[in-house]
Amino acid sequence: MNVLEINNVTKRFGNLVAVGDVSLTVAKGELCAIIGPNGAGKTTFFNLISGFFPPTSGTIIFDGKDITRLATHQRVARGMARTFQITEIFPELTVFENVRIAAEVAGGYRLRPWMSRAETADIHKHVEATLRLVALETKTDRLVGELAHGDQRAAEIGMALALRPHLLLLDEPTAGMGDQETYQITQLIRRLHRDSNYTIVLIEHDMRVVFHLADRICVLDQGRMLAQGTPPEIAANETVQAAYLGQAA
Repeated sequence: MNVLEINNVTKRFGNLVAVGDVSLTVAKGELCAIIGPNGAGKTTFFNLISGFFPPTSGTIIFDGKDITRLATHQRVARGMARTFQITEIFPELTVFENVRIAAEVAGGYRLRPWMSRAETADIHKHVEATLRLVALETKTDRLVGELAHGDQRAAEIGMALALRPHLLLLDEPTAGMGDQETYQITQLIRRLHRDSNYTIVLIEHDMRVVFHLADRICVLDQGRMLAQGTPPEIAANETVQAAYLGQAA
């Protein structure tokens, strides 16, 4: 079963074709990595998937339903969650409070003036389970703004998970990290994929992370899909080596 089907999607900004006729399918439980040189259209492609930009042409199918014209919040309500290259958190709130906000949105309580004791208990239980999943259960009362960058990223991923997503979109999850933090986030993503069977699409520049995690790699170049395949297939692809991997080495 495919969670995501992108069919011949194009995005033009005036005369500029940022994404041109790109198709992609992502199966349930798959981890798909999107790579490519700077300016390849990766972030624009993510913005099309998550609803920040409408496509100029083409269709996007999520869980069997056409979401091409749905707004971002409508896609979130259907089970799509995204993190960003620049970590999006509430630094003045605690780790628990950050994840609780997302959990309340997922539970439909965002516009409610009050919750019952049972509803509050359910939210707390969900938040605590999510914090265990991202290994932040010992830091629940810490202000997120005081955490190390890797823990801030884990908190952001926790907020995304609290939305109970069917599809998790991670935009450069190891950006700006040192080796130890990169290792921690890589291990977190591996656990989410292998142990919890999340369907994940990620953009990543660190090829060590990509080839360590991905079931399938998609290579964008100048807004078009250059190649798709397993990590060994992409590593052996001479066109990809010439366009990207050779530069990254």
